[in-house]
Parts: sequence; C-alpha cells; structure tokens
Amino acid sequence: MNKKAKEFVEYIISNKAPYGDKSTVITECQEKFQLTKDRSVYACKAFAVRFSWSKSGSFSNTILSLSHLQKYDDRPFFVVLIQPNKSNTIYLANSTFLSKVSHSSKTLAVDNIRGSFNGSDILKVFDEISNTSENFTKLYTIHEGLEWNDNLLRLVEASSAIQPKSQKFHPTGEQRLNIYKSIDRAKSFITSKNFSVLDEDLQQRCNACKEAIWVASRIDNVNIRGRIIEAMITANGDERESIIKALKAVEMELPLYDTKNELGDYNRSFDNGDTYTDIKTKVIYLDSAPKAYNVDKFLAKMSEENSSFFFFFIGIDENGICSTKLCSVYHSELIDSCIVQHHWAGRSTRGVVQFDGKVINAILNAKDFKNNINNKTAQEYLDELLAK
Repeated sequence: MNKKAKEFVEYIISNKAPYGDKSTVITECQEKFQLTKDRSVYACKAFAVRFSWSKSGSFSNTILSLSHLQKYDDRPFFVVLIQPNKSNTIYLANSTFLSKVSHSSKTLAVDNIRGSFNGSDILKVFDEISNTSENFTKLYTIHEGLEWNDNLLRLVEASSAIQPKSQKFHPTGEQRLNIYKSIDRAKSFITSKNFSVLDEDLQQRCNACKEAIWVASRIDNVNIRGRIIEAMITANGDERESIIKALKAVEMELPLYDTKNELGDYNRSFDNGDTYTDIKTKVIYLDSAPKAYNVDKFLAKMSEENSSFFFFFIGIDENGICSTKLCSVYHSELIDSCIVQHHWAGRSTRGVVQFDGKVINAILNAKDFKNNINNKTAQEYLDELLAK
C-alpha cells in the first residue's frame, strides 16, 4: 500500500483526526489530503474514501454502487464509519473484500454491472485476516494480485436472486488422466533442448525492451504494469516499438493494454509438446501476491495431451532487470507458496491461485536455479484443485 494511503489510515484513527461529526471529518480530510469529491467518494491518485455516518452503530448503510467502485478499485478504497462520541472506524472496501451486492442487484451480470453494496457487505475478516488498519498492507497486497473481472464473477454469483452460469471445468476420465500426466510432461520438457530454446526466446524478447520494462516497472498499479510488460514481450517487432513509443510519450498516464484472457501469455509449440507461458514481473523490493492462474482454465489446459505450463519470472530492482527464470508450474517451492483463495470456492468456479511474492524473490535470486518437481507433491496439489 502506498505511503499516502498509509498516512491517511494513521491519521483517521489517531487522536489528531476529528470524530463524531461527519462534515467536520470530511472537511479536515479533504483539505489535509487534497481530496477531490466525486459524488459520495473523495479521492486522490493514491487512494479513495467514502465517509459513512451511523447514529446507532449499526452498519447497514448503503455505501456505493458497484459501477462507481470499479472506477477506484485500482487503488486502496476505504470506508470510514463515523459515530457520535466514538473514534472513527475504517475498513478496506475494494471489490476483493465484498461478500455480495445487496441493493437493486437483480439484473447484475458480468456484462451488466448493477446494484450497490452496504456496510454489512464489507468483509470484516478475510481469509482469517481481520479487516483492520494493522492488516491493510497485507490485505491490499492480496487485492492487487487479483483483477476486477475475477471479483465481479464472484459477486455476480454471490448476490441474491442470481443464478450463475456454471464455469467449473468437469474433466472426463481421460482428461483427468491427462491432467496427472502433465507432471511427467513438464519434467520431460525441462530436460529437453527445447526448454533452453523457449528460455532463450523469452530472454531475447525481454532484452529487446529491457529499458522500457524498467520504465514500466515504476507504475504503481500492478495489473497495468503487468499487462504492458506482457504486451511488449509477446508482441512482434513493430507492435513492440509502438508500445514502447507510447510508453515514452505519455510517461505515467498510460493506456491499458488488454492481454488475452487465457492460460499463458506466450504460447509456442514444439515437437515434444505445446507450451503455455505466463509472464510475471516482480519488483523485488515490493511486497506482492500476484495472481497465478484461474484454476479451471489451468485444469482444462492440462487435460490436453501435449500441454505444459510455465512461468517466466522477470525480477526488477532499482537499476532495471536483475534476473529472469523460466519455472514450471509444478516447481515444488512454487506449489508450496500457492494460495488458493477459499472465498472464491462456489457453485460456478474453483477460484484463482495467488503466489507469495517472497518465494518468487527466492527463485529469482537463486544462483543455480533448477526446476525441482516432486511427483508426490504435484499430485497432491492437483488432488486439492480437482476436489474444489
């Protein structure tokens, strides 16, 4: 979480901040943090906040429309509860931390964002982590690793009177066998010459835009940063130059580059298998919990006879690209770091997997990196995913 957002949190819960009177709290915060009013939201580039008043202490108030939250979901979004003769209470209320949409959500759909959420819809505990100020940095790091569409799909399903269209992948017996065989396929591909060919291909693409990657690494929004870097690496020469030119021209006011909503950013077929590689950038001095993959898409792709899935990690420090590693999805340390978001488990999806950024740092910093795949560990991991 950025410095200015932390300063706001520290201020709003301190004895220096006004409390008890909503208009006074808003006026002081707006002046102190140069906040611009946008309907009921007060925002700056670093964070956004909605101030809510409750006389009784209950928190059933309507907070904000889901469509308006989308505008600010790329930065910490706070809700401050103000009560008479009581200190301010603050919650992190980005889309990751909503349980459902309560008000006027009957027509809510992935392609029709409708409805509003109440204070009671904000999760007060997320995956056993209290939604309190001392945990905001950790919680927001989790949110940063997810995408708006991931949360929207979950909210569509969770909201009342909505019948979701099933998204869960149900493999046949043959497909399940192929999924488990993907462990040996990965081990076989890693020991072949084509693994080096794929690694060198990605290295060359990375080197072709290394200066632009360093520029893009300064973008605070991890999803925008990742999309631009993925687009540069996977593009052909002319497309890459166009992206680099746009990046230099507009500096931090960046256009969004949509990447394919599939498993893997860069796909390449060889005589010994079809490879799908997801490109992940890691600023090594920042905490992160990047999204790894959609579980159902991963299982569906691994159910194909010749598929293998890899991550191409790009480590960035203060001076630019410091390390790259081509890593199998079944690398033992990577599996150990996987966080399957339990709040996603529902009727329509197995959810998503996130990584612990510290493990990615360790992989990037390894001087003699090897893709260590343990069949038992990988099989148990697949058992867990298939059982969801």
